[in-house]
Amino acid sequence: MIVVCGEALIDMVVAGDGSRRPTPGGGPLNTASGLARLGIPTAFLGHFSTDEFGHLLSGRLAADGASLALASFGPEPTTVAVANLDDRGLAEYDFSVDGTSAPNLRLDMLPAELPAEVNALHVGTLGLALEPMASTLVELVRRESSRRLVMLDPNIRPLLASGARYRARLDWLISQSAVVKASAEDLAWIYPGLDHRAAAQRILACGVGLVLVTLGEAGAYGISGDARASVGAEPVQVVDTIGAGDEFGAATLAWLYDHDRLRPDLRLSEGELEGLLRFATLAAALICTRAAADPRGGPSWPDTSPILRTCRFPEAVQAGKGLEPVLRRGTQMNQVAPGGEARKGLRSSRLG
Repeated sequence: MIVVCGEALIDMVVAGDGSRRPTPGGGPLNTASGLARLGIPTAFLGHFSTDEFGHLLSGRLAADGASLALASFGPEPTTVAVANLDDRGLAEYDFSVDGTSAPNLRLDMLPAELPAEVNALHVGTLGLALEPMASTLVELVRRESSRRLVMLDPNIRPLLASGARYRARLDWLISQSAVVKASAEDLAWIYPGLDHRAAAQRILACGVGLVLVTLGEAGAYGISGDARASVGAEPVQVVDTIGAGDEFGAATLAWLYDHDRLRPDLRLSEGELEGLLRFATLAAALICTRAAADPRGGPSWPDTSPILRTCRFPEAVQAGKGLEPVLRRGTQMNQVAPGGEARKGLRSSRLG
């Protein structure tokens, strides 16, 4: 099982005509939803409000198949981020956080022990910036990083990521992580003056096993040990880019899960690295064809399943063995398809 830690919030998406649309959001929520839709056993560790928006957020995760057993609930109003879209579908965010639910993940809300089946943690975004959540997640990583894979996605929000304390926390979390996934913009903020390749090498030198860099329209770059790989972006009709990086992260963890690579001492070969990048880049591209990272809109997920299967399980497809030997390793789950009907075992159309 993979535990995704951090915030769940409402993205108040502001369209070009000034209209506002509340949608479930927050990097960790998007990542947990993406993982669960991919059929990966997933739990969310975060704090929800008991208000209407809080029920919307927890309901989204539950509908997608994520466990809420590690989550907590309280009376604080739901955290809101206002997402302003430009004419390319790119979002800029303003946050309303004081006295709201997401930051109020306290140390006493952590389980004394994680379930034995947990083999990976995902942390990042506002979970690195807002207190007491940030200190809580640092303590969780301190407790677990020697025995479970930790993936870090800084997903830096400059309005909230300020001061020496944030930078020191980020540097320490990088040193404790097996996987760091960051955008080129994140790396430019962390390491001014370095290009993304040099910045990725700097992170690798901190003891990280796998560094992944998302490059928007230019695709993605990865480095692991002596292996290097780059892939181009998949051409799609972009509705908006909300959640694209989160879906890339979810697909990364799904690929590692399926290939039995969720280990603190992770290292990938060049071929493995390229395969992971191709799948994660495709997943991110597909989510851009949906408004606000919502898979319930846009083309039917089953229409994309052949290319997703080939990309995620090339060794099985190329060997002519089909997918069943690989899929039997995973958990068969009940999921909700875009039309709303229940569907069993959608392990082949992982983004559905």
